[in-house]
Amino acid sequence: MIAEGTIFLLLLVGLIIIALSILFTFVPVMLWISALAAGVRISIFTLIGMRLRRVIPSRVINPLIKAVKAGLNLNTNQLESHYLAGGNVDRVVNALIAAHRANIELSFERCAAIDLAGRDVLEAVQMSVNPKVIETPFISGVAMDGIEVKAKARITVRANIDRLVGGAGEDTVIARVGEGIVSTIGSQTDHKKVLENPDMISQTVLTKGLDSGTAFEILSIDIADIDIGKNIGAVLQTDQAEADKKIAQAKAEERRAMAVAREQEMKAKVEEMKAKVVEAEAQVPLAMAEALRSGNIGVMDYMNIKNIIADTQMRDSIGKISKDLDEDEI
Repeated sequence: MIAEGTIFLLLLVGLIIIALSILFTFVPVMLWISALAAGVRISIFTLIGMRLRRVIPSRVINPLIKAVKAGLNLNTNQLESHYLAGGNVDRVVNALIAAHRANIELSFERCAAIDLAGRDVLEAVQMSVNPKVIETPFISGVAMDGIEVKAKARITVRANIDRLVGGAGEDTVIARVGEGIVSTIGSQTDHKKVLENPDMISQTVLTKGLDSGTAFEILSIDIADIDIGKNIGAVLQTDQAEADKKIAQAKAEERRAMAVAREQEMKAKVEEMKAKVVEAEAQVPLAMAEALRSGNIGVMDYMNIKNIIADTQMRDSIGKISKDLDEDEI
């Protein structure tokens, strides 16, 4: 009997321990005690309801404790709804506390909307208090005299809380400032004016209202560095001269090809004429024979013609020898 009673007590104690473990696991009793100790009035059934709604109670209660300690008027429904919407409750509460300390008017609904839009609301609040400096890369512009001027700017911006939802980001600000720098440099007749007075770029760019439609307010634009680049005008003239040279060479090559074609055509005509002469000379003996047969010329006439031809050939040979001797003496 004693053994059975001992076993029963052990089983009872085990069941109680298991029940308490399940209870403390499902019901965050320690979190409830921490909330009560911090002055946050919340019932244990509210925490159980969060468990049933698949909300991690610590993700809501711990930020709520911070908010109450900071003097913010928030409740569990607001934080729980933001958590269920996929927002970062802790970051939103930290942003509200930072805004409250800096005397920046920021409601929970506005802060939650900014967080759900994908913006870092805490960083935005910090940037409202401590402006951020954005440095651009070297931006090249060409003055009217053809000289390239490179400038690097530092843009001091402050976050605009009201335009964080739907406002453009840093890339848009950098692009607009770069466009303003290029247009300002390009409007100058002499690049030396830009080098002498870089503030002219800042003043001109600031007057364009480049922060409209963005999530920032541009406080100042400072030219951090300025340098001389290439002589773009000379490069363009050189390229144009090279292009003109190539065009002239192409036209000269075309004329040369046409001249060669005409020369070949003339040679072909000369060869054709020589062929006709040879053909005509071949007809002479036939004509002589026909004249002898028909009695138009006699034998003596034929012999006189042969003598004349032989005499002509001899004179040509003597003249050629004399010409060669004269060239040798020279």
